[in-house]
Amino acid sequence: METQGSGTVVFCDGAAKGNPGPGGWGVVIATTDGQVIEMGGQSARTTNNKMELTAAIEALRAVAAMPGPVAMHTDSTYVIKGISEWIWAWRRRGWKTAEGNDVLNRELWQALEELVTARGKGGIAWHYVRGHSGIPGNERVDAIADGLARGLPITLYKGPLTGYDVAIFDLPGDTAVPKRREGSAAAPGRKAAAHSYLSLVDGTPMRHATWAECERRVKGRSGARFKKATSAEDEQVILRGWQVDPSSL
Repeated sequence: METQGSGTVVFCDGAAKGNPGPGGWGVVIATTDGQVIEMGGQSARTTNNKMELTAAIEALRAVAAMPGPVAMHTDSTYVIKGISEWIWAWRRRGWKTAEGNDVLNRELWQALEELVTARGKGGIAWHYVRGHSGIPGNERVDAIADGLARGLPITLYKGPLTGYDVAIFDLPGDTAVPKRREGSAAAPGRKAAAHSYLSLVDGTPMRHATWAECERRVKGRSGARFKKATSAEDEQVILRGWQVDPSSL
């Protein structure tokens, strides 16, 4: 569990209804001098990934003048892996994916990179927290983002930590991004066992128990996408890569 003295602690989250559709983002910042700042915003038509990136960008803008390390907490592996790993290859290829396509949300990635660079090496630590698993800080930013995406009135808190009713420092011991796991029955050198098969047709995702079922859905459908997932965590990575909210399944 982190303590207030470990630096500025941030939670951020984004949501979209329809993907694309109405969206919202939420941020909670706990400062080293014992203050809490909640932030949020909305967009009439956006995607989940854009809102996840926007939340991280707005959070880092808000803490830009605050000294010391920043601990960023998000349930978006897309944001963490993108800014920590993928962005180097994207830049090297002229902002192209490995398949030669334009990187989606390039302007947002560049804005996030600028803020991270300005913070300096080691100034930001990225932490993964599993969504919808009872982590208080994550549950709060999810409520802000989801509520704003739905057009609901959201009261944002700004004041002392002593008056804040969210246990912001109640964190799991492991906040590393989940690694893709090989299927337990797979021998070395063999392909990982399937946890599920995912398909995306006309913007609508679906989970399948067998490849045959998945193939029937995508066969002959223009623009359809499909992939095997080796774990529940892998499902989230795949869906976010397709700009689909995992909770929509």
